[in-house]
Amino acid sequence: MPSNPEIKGESAFYRKKLLLSIFIPGMLVVLMWLVKIIETLFDLDFTGFGIYPLTLKGVPGILFSPFIHSDFRHLFNNSVPLFFLATALFYFYSEIALKISLWTWILTGLFVWLTGRDAWHIGASGLVYGLASFLFFSGIIRRYFRLVALSLLIVFLYGSMVWGIFPNIYRNVSWESHMLGFVSGIILAIRYRKEGPQEPVYEWMEEPDTEPDDLNDLHYGNKKHP
Repeated sequence: MPSNPEIKGESAFYRKKLLLSIFIPGMLVVLMWLVKIIETLFDLDFTGFGIYPLTLKGVPGILFSPFIHSDFRHLFNNSVPLFFLATALFYFYSEIALKISLWTWILTGLFVWLTGRDAWHIGASGLVYGLASFLFFSGIIRRYFRLVALSLLIVFLYGSMVWGIFPNIYRNVSWESHMLGFVSGIILAIRYRKEGPQEPVYEWMEEPDTEPDDLNDLHYGNKKHP
């Protein structure tokens, strides 16, 4: 049984891991809010930093569109799930979390630029869908009970998000960003299935087989003498 110092040390380790997992998602959300506050205070319009498909003016949006939101409600609706999903990613997939985040960001933006409608696409919802998709499918693919449990939690909390990948369900929403973020998450879950946390392999000690004669002797209560 672990001693008290060992328990305290393990508890401190997980607290530190949680705090580190919160840091990058927290900074990202703070930056998103800072951009919106500056836009509002100075009466600016940052929509031009979004993605406009198949145009040169829309290329910067591949990087900048997740920071741009139409209003504070739009920003809030993206901030909460983004913070939770990104924190879960950095906590459970710490070895590959940064790569997954960056690739989800780039792939989703690139796919929207290549295939989206002729309109400005803004907001972090594509990133939200990408992270949710990765966390769900990665847990299923790896078949590791902790990650499968996380997958089920994602379904419980954000299962209704699936309707957002279909056109004409919600008004004034970039369903392409949702759908393509979802697809990006699946691609990355498959691509990185061999990296990061894996299902533990247990090695059980095998006892040597008992000789048939010994089994018979044990069964009948006999003893062998030298």
